[in-house]
Amino acid sequence: MTVLAYARRHGRESIAWYGGLGLLTLRVMRNLRLPPSYLVLVAREIDIIGVRSLVVALTASLFTGMVMALQSAVNMARFGAENYVGPVVALSILRELGPVLTAILVGGKVASGITAELGSMKVTEQIDALRAIGVNYIKKLIVPRILAALVVFPLVTIMADAIGLLGGMLVVVFDRDIDPYLYWNTISYWVVMKDFLTGLAKSVVFGGLVTLIGCYNGLETSGGTEGLGRSTTDTVVQVAMAVIVSDFFLTKLMLLLFW
Repeated sequence: MTVLAYARRHGRESIAWYGGLGLLTLRVMRNLRLPPSYLVLVAREIDIIGVRSLVVALTASLFTGMVMALQSAVNMARFGAENYVGPVVALSILRELGPVLTAILVGGKVASGITAELGSMKVTEQIDALRAIGVNYIKKLIVPRILAALVVFPLVTIMADAIGLLGGMLVVVFDRDIDPYLYWNTISYWVVMKDFLTGLAKSVVFGGLVTLIGCYNGLETSGGTEGLGRSTTDTVVQVAMAVIVSDFFLTKLMLLLFW
């Protein structure tokens, strides 16, 4: 296969994938209103997405805050600015690292699980059976997961932000011998509410995006167990890329709107 033929084939596949994801988004938006009996499904997904992913998100955030503080303190000490480690750590975590790392780690875990579950239902024709008996599978299988992600991702991000700042404080206090009061005081002086809110807004977008990718890849799974494994692997990669790429555009948009 020539390079040109390869590029054409993958170009067509990419266009079809983005188009299918967009159509699924529209179908989800038309079916957002759920009957009361489906709220149990939303609560179950909140438990699966949020509670079972806390350890991963908080551990990563703790050590990210510690690494940020360590690197910042060492380099800023060369310029006599070691006392300003707190704001550097806080702004990095609140604006970027908190929501992005949470979305990649939790999103990759959650989205791949959704792809595996829905893909298994697809290859065993369970989704076709739901259609045959007149069940709206978008309302039953997709929307509860989307709504749960829109609730869970901001909450997990808030906790990850707090743990990341705590990790930074541990490093500056015990490794760099900086007064913890100075650490928190400089953060409160330089960090404003919109720094926190921009990261929180990103987490909402990331939550919806990664869950949609997981659902779409699951619904499009074919080829038996081999196809299921391929779809799950693709989901992990696509989630990471989607978060990183969308983060740039969201950051640019928020800088234009609020700064």
